[in-house]
Amino acid sequence: MEDFIHKIGYLALLVGTFFEGETSLLVASALSSSGATVFFYVVFFGFLGSFLSDWLYFLIGRINGRYFVDRRPSLKEKLAPVNLFFQSNRIQLLLSYRFLYGFRIVIPLMIGMTNITAVQFLFFSSLSGLVWATFVSSIGYFVGYYFELDSSFFKEQLVFIAIGFASFGLLLAVLINHFSKKLLLKNPR
Repeated sequence: MEDFIHKIGYLALLVGTFFEGETSLLVASALSSSGATVFFYVVFFGFLGSFLSDWLYFLIGRINGRYFVDRRPSLKEKLAPVNLFFQSNRIQLLLSYRFLYGFRIVIPLMIGMTNITAVQFLFFSSLSGLVWATFVSSIGYFVGYYFELDSSFFKEQLVFIAIGFASFGLLLAVLINHFSKKLLLKNPR
């Protein structure tokens, strides 16, 4: 397994974080506590994968988002409160959207349809991406350190670890969705 990690582990991490990859980032950073991966590289490739994903969806929203939404009145109606929420909480959302599990595709698409410039989005996506990758990687590192996880443990218990990290991510998603909906309902402006 260590040979696999050294050969394509960081590439797998980049691909994993491109597709909503908290789990892959947590696993890779947990392995860095035993020296199987390098913490700096885990943060870098985790950041890079999510950064590229955000930019892809931002550009799709910028290029074709308004056209797509304008052709679908029911979708336009559903997105109106979200757009109002974004307009009134722009900075907070730009800094925290990466932590909103399950919204990391929709939010960059929506941001692409707003009047945010590419340079502004570059600044906020870089800043929030570095904070996100460092924060999530730190959690994974300390979990790996506390439980003394190494690559042999991951090889033997891969299914249970994936279920555990996915459950943790799902719990976070439910909590974040609950509080974001409360905030959206409380502040509809």
